[in-house]
Amino acid sequence: MSILVLQGSSRADGNTEQLTRLALEGLPHKQILLRELSILPIRDQRHERGGFDPVADDYESVIMEVLRHDKIIFATPVYWYTMSGVMKNFIDRWSQSLRSADYDFKASMAQKKAYVIAVGGDDPRMKAMPLIQQMKYCFEFVGMSFESYVIGKASRPGDILQDTRALSDAMLLNRELGS
Repeated sequence: MSILVLQGSSRADGNTEQLTRLALEGLPHKQILLRELSILPIRDQRHERGGFDPVADDYESVIMEVLRHDKIIFATPVYWYTMSGVMKNFIDRWSQSLRSADYDFKASMAQKKAYVIAVGGDDPRMKAMPLIQQMKYCFEFVGMSFESYVIGKASRPGDILQDTRALSDAMLLNRELGS
């Protein structure tokens, strides 16, 4: 099965990326750094007769990669107790894909397995749970199977390497992804 990482961190080689790298060590995968792309906020046209106008950004190329892979890892720092803005913009645009005549978004997403890797600094194993729940609802809406998640605790660059629980959980996720 092919693995795609949607990396929602705004900082290169930050704690979220480091934990994700550990979770994927030795596994073939593709990574998309959302911060390096332009994914514009949604202009809600769900209920307009013609649907959504085309948007000149990178969203469609990312969603085509998502549709090509079987396992999708949503990696995001915990920003203000939820996912990063770039990740939120990406997921908000699913409304556009749901109206696409080019593919059956829900049927395609229902064939995929979802995983979340989240890292935060303010008691994340408790305070990131709304983020995990939010992601679970998003996955359920499009029929994706939410397999598991890893939450790490880190604030300053490199702190994640001190979170032995997160490191252990990342190793367990690695085995799960590899099977």
